[in-house]
Amino acid sequence: MRPPQPPGRISAAESQVMAAVWDGADAGRGGAGAEEILAAAGPANGWGEATVRTLIRRLIGKGALASQRRRGMVVYAPLIRRQDWVTDESRGLLDRLFGGRLAALVAHFAQEQALDPDDLARLKRLVAELDADEDD
Repeated sequence: MRPPQPPGRISAAESQVMAAVWDGADAGRGGAGAEEILAAAGPANGWGEATVRTLIRRLIGKGALASQRRRGMVVYAPLIRRQDWVTDESRGLLDRLFGGRLAALVAHFAQEQALDPDDLARLKRLVAELDADEDD
């Protein structure tokens, strides 16, 4: 038996479907039904039921979602964790745009957008923690 393959790249539209499913899972419902996904992502994007169902089918095909029948209703459950997806997407962005250099990413955003005092304090704490870890 082959080990499961990681899901294919999730598009921006598919990520909105995944967000609705992850929210349902986080709320203890194990995922979300098509109606919940449509309510969460449809209005902001002008999507109808057919579009949402197409996105769901794509995500099932990519191995990111599973369909499960519960109490006469189909619930779509995530097969990947939100944090794992965020980590993969973040690494991809960092590698594509900044050659894998975190300092270059932070410098870019600091130059393009003013840091509020809370963000600046958080960054300083993070750097101090990283320095302390290196000293150990």
